[in-house]
Amino acid sequence: MEPPIVDLDAAFSALADPTRRAILARLALGEATVTELAAPFDMSQPAVSRHIRVLSDAGLISQRVDGTRRPCRLEMSAISQVDRWLAMLREALAANYDRLDALLAEMDSAEKVLTGKDKK
Repeated sequence: MEPPIVDLDAAFSALADPTRRAILARLALGEATVTELAAPFDMSQPAVSRHIRVLSDAGLISQRVDGTRRPCRLEMSAISQVDRWLAMLREALAANYDRLDALLAEMDSAEKVLTGKDKK
């Protein structure tokens, strides 16, 4: 079954908050319950639950039922989709920088020819 397409607007909106990014960083280490995720923050557990809800709605994390526990975990397919979109931007930027490097090298060469500094 094909993983669902992530709503990039929702994902980046969720990632805009530093608390949610910290929650994702913690989940990168492994599953954690809401109580475990709330521990390092100076906020109520319901406030952390709201952050988890935003991350879940964006498809970045999921929760599973394990008895009375509901551990959260990263949704790798969603993270991968965000990463692929960012990789596309990195490739476009690299191509732009390569074109700029070529242009600057060409300009430098032309300047040396004009000023006669290319002779050895």
